[in-house]
Amino acid sequence: MKGHEQTLPPTAGSAVYRICTMTSCALVIGLSVSLAAIAFVEAVAWLNNALLISPRMRVQFDGSPWLITAATILVPMTGGLLVGLLLTKLSPERRPLGPADVLQSVQLAAPPPGVKAGLLSSVAAVVSLGFGASVGQYGPLVYLGAMMGGLLDRLKLRVPNFAAIAMSCGVAAAISTAFNAPIAGMVFAHEVILRHYSIQAFAPTTVAAATGYVVANVVFEREALFLVQFSGVQHGHEFVLFGILGLLAAGVAIAFMRLTLRCADIAKRLPVSPALRPACAGFAVGVTALWLPDVLGVGQEALRFATIEGAFQTWELALLVIAKLALTALCIGFGFAGGVFSPALLIGILFGALCWMLVDTTGIMATSGIVAYAICGMMAVTSAVIGAPLTTILIVFELTRNYDLTIAAMVAVVFSNLVSYRVYGRSMFDVQLARKGIDLSQGRDRARLSTRFVSDLLIKDFARCAPDEPSGTVTGHEGSLPFNEVFVLDRNAQLVGVFDVRKRADDPAAPVSSRMEPVALVFDESTTLADAMRQLEGFVGDVVPVVDAQSKRFVGAVSETDIIKTYLQATRDLRREENATA
Repeated sequence: MKGHEQTLPPTAGSAVYRICTMTSCALVIGLSVSLAAIAFVEAVAWLNNALLISPRMRVQFDGSPWLITAATILVPMTGGLLVGLLLTKLSPERRPLGPADVLQSVQLAAPPPGVKAGLLSSVAAVVSLGFGASVGQYGPLVYLGAMMGGLLDRLKLRVPNFAAIAMSCGVAAAISTAFNAPIAGMVFAHEVILRHYSIQAFAPTTVAAATGYVVANVVFEREALFLVQFSGVQHGHEFVLFGILGLLAAGVAIAFMRLTLRCADIAKRLPVSPALRPACAGFAVGVTALWLPDVLGVGQEALRFATIEGAFQTWELALLVIAKLALTALCIGFGFAGGVFSPALLIGILFGALCWMLVDTTGIMATSGIVAYAICGMMAVTSAVIGAPLTTILIVFELTRNYDLTIAAMVAVVFSNLVSYRVYGRSMFDVQLARKGIDLSQGRDRARLSTRFVSDLLIKDFARCAPDEPSGTVTGHEGSLPFNEVFVLDRNAQLVGVFDVRKRADDPAAPVSSRMEPVALVFDESTTLADAMRQLEGFVGDVVPVVDAQSKRFVGAVSETDIIKTYLQATRDLRREENATA
């Protein structure tokens, strides 16, 4: 810790400086992200109205069915073409960005994608949502908030862990603005992005979330996501039903996540240009919307009507759940820019309402109405998809201010996450990162070490010899050698064995090859420090040879001590970050 503090100027190293700096930055981030999030949502709403995607505008053109039909098919397809061209031709990343990218940057302490890629991804998300693609708006808002928070890191304010905390502040403000839920925004930043709680991060994320809430709810008086009336759970046996609903919702969430990633794999194998793939998905959305217009866009109207008894028939709810799940997976997998948060909310609330209708139709058990089951289904599916059970529970409480409804949702969320975590993983974001070789399930220290390689720790101070060299010549230099192991290399510089100088022979003229031992452990240049730590278990020796992965030529060695020191340093850095108070 002392060494780190010595790199900071006296004023920057003080707690007062850090507290004032982070609080000021949190205010700036909260204000700017909230305004950007509101502008994002308003731009999407304007496009929905202008392009006849919103139900309100479609009703006004009931007298022109040909216009509605043409817009329903052509608008999503055109949006897909624009998104495909925008991302593949202009974006450096050639893909949309989302929460998984934020999570990767924060957890690995790595720089996020560039600002150009982030801005183009946000524009592509506006186009995707505005043109009616079946994707969500909260994922892009999370990335937009993190990107704007991360921009302040360029100021070089010399505050420890500044980049991660600033991005988390942006995320907290985005969620707070989107849901009018500042507590949920703050918890989401810790639960999903930071993956730990510390006073150092807690204070600024709270300030940013509160600022976003004030801007959205007090200044602009944004309406809540939905409003419900619920008098309370009337029957004790319903908590068993909530638990069963949570188990069923876990299955829906797992199917949704698997299908989404499966569609992405299918898209890569299709003989279709990446620029045209979103247009194909947009065509599928448009054709389906001719019969089920609620699949278009975010589906906020369907979400609000799902809590009203009689708004949908049983078959309509079942069809909508299947269609929304399939089309969202198709749109995201084929390259539309958008998230899974909003679709999970809609799929979940429709599924919960469907389950209530099935129970109510049988008449076997008395229930307290559709509201509790719809909300439980919504949060059970969503929490499993995004890996944020605490956040979703708090969203219910902050949106409804209803304690009974919150408890009901909590039961469903708990059972849903128990199943989804065991069967699939913590969240869709974690699985996306795992497919890229970043496994967060083994801990943050392992994840960070998985991005560093043993080749970074290569040492040049080691001994080598030829197989035909007299062993006495090698052992004669025992006192001057840095390690007891001498690596035996053939004429092609390939490793053939290891010679221990401590084991003297009766015949010094005997060649090294007669006394060398097989190499117990070999790394190559692609071996990560996390892999090295696992492979060192049971290893006896001072150094491990490193070879080229292709040619198998000897390139150097790495000290066991250096690997362990690096691991311990990474662990200390993480503990200091998690336990910092200012």
